[in-house]
Amino acid sequence: MTGITDTELRVRKGAHTRISAEDISRLVDEFYAEVRMHPRLGPIFNTRLDGKWPAHLDKLKAFWRSVLLTTGEYYGRPVPAHNGIAELEEGDFALWLNLFDQTIDRIFDPYGRMIIKDKARRIARSLWFARFGTPFNAPPEWGA
Repeated sequence: MTGITDTELRVRKGAHTRISAEDISRLVDEFYAEVRMHPRLGPIFNTRLDGKWPAHLDKLKAFWRSVLLTTGEYYGRPVPAHNGIAELEEGDFALWLNLFDQTIDRIFDPYGRMIIKDKARRIARSLWFARFGTPFNAPPEWGA
């Protein structure tokens, strides 16, 4: 591949040596602790996950390790799960991303922040399109 730096190639291949499984675990734990207390997002998650938080956090850690470290350990169907949330609104994605960004900023160096925020936006955009997208509308600014 010409014109691609070693760093860009590692990013494309998923080799994020500055992001560890321990960092991902901390990210998920801290982020969802904030989600649980959020006035809008908390009730959405807490209603569904009451008594199931530990298992859900383990699943999310596996998801993010698969995404960021390419471990291949996550097997799930996030689109149907998110589409099954009746009260989910378009603006909830921006709330989620804002909280996620704040948590990322506390934990990771600038390189790690860039990688994770890019992946999170791609995932949020995919979930948004699956739920709210039509051939006649464009994603919100955060998803463009």
